[in-house]
Amino acid sequence: MDTVRPSWMSRIGNTARALFWTFLLLLLVMFVLLQFFGSGGLQKARDNLLKSFEQDRKSRVVAMIHRQESVSFLGVPVSSSISIEDSEAVLRAIRFTPPDQPIDVILHTPGGLVLAAEQITKALVEHKGKVTVFVPHYAMSGGTLIALAADEIVMDANAVLGPVDPQIGDMPAASIVKLLAFKKPAQISDQMLILADMAQKARVQVASFVAQVLLKHMEEKKAIQLATILTEGRWTHDFPLPVQALQQFGLKVSTDMPRKVYELMDLYPQGGGGRPSVLYVPLRRGSDGGANAPTNPRPPSTKDQ
Repeated sequence: MDTVRPSWMSRIGNTARALFWTFLLLLLVMFVLLQFFGSGGLQKARDNLLKSFEQDRKSRVVAMIHRQESVSFLGVPVSSSISIEDSEAVLRAIRFTPPDQPIDVILHTPGGLVLAAEQITKALVEHKGKVTVFVPHYAMSGGTLIALAADEIVMDANAVLGPVDPQIGDMPAASIVKLLAFKKPAQISDQMLILADMAQKARVQVASFVAQVLLKHMEEKKAIQLATILTEGRWTHDFPLPVQALQQFGLKVSTDMPRKVYELMDLYPQGGGGRPSVLYVPLRRGSDGGANAPTNPRPPSTKDQ
């Protein structure tokens, strides 16, 4: 009897474990199938709505909506920002659009890589047809830079744009430059001195690019003045610029938002998580994680402005 009882208990334990893993596997298969078929139906609804919007406005519609959606594997939330893949797709859409056909950009983004944002902005500036950017909620940093290329910006009454001051890693370029005013060079590490040099270059580069973009809409003196305001770091990088402030800057901004733009946003579910940092020069930290220990710093490439 003493040898039989452990045998039965072992069999029960093995059976319970087998049932548990079988049940878990079935749940995983069901989840993957739901994700696959559900996302397919959602994408079809998005495509149909975009096609209808194009027909209404007789334009090329490009939607760049960065949400935190669940990926197909295990529903892990991933954050999105403007990437090289985005710029490739948008540039392709612009390239296939007749020169005189209007382009409508539906924009919802926290920003992203400067290089990608500048590529998209430059292509929109050079497009001969009217460019309209629709901002239903926010377009920060690199998103703001793209919006500045538009002949008209259409925003929800409560939507915002933001500053386009460059960031070096996760630090504002303007604040890094100010460090030189607070400390003598001998009191600053070599790494931070290098970052300060990069930060100053990034500020000049971004300000110059923004001024060139604004020349599409305003005289040179005013373009330089507004470019300085947006890039000099007078606000924090996530400071909201509402419709009224943008209009005072001399930008053509309206609040006549089409209903279909809101309907499209409803087809992009929002997941949880924090906002990614934007418009920065990628910076890899050292093993100690300190701000004074960057390794392999890259030259500024206009991210997230």
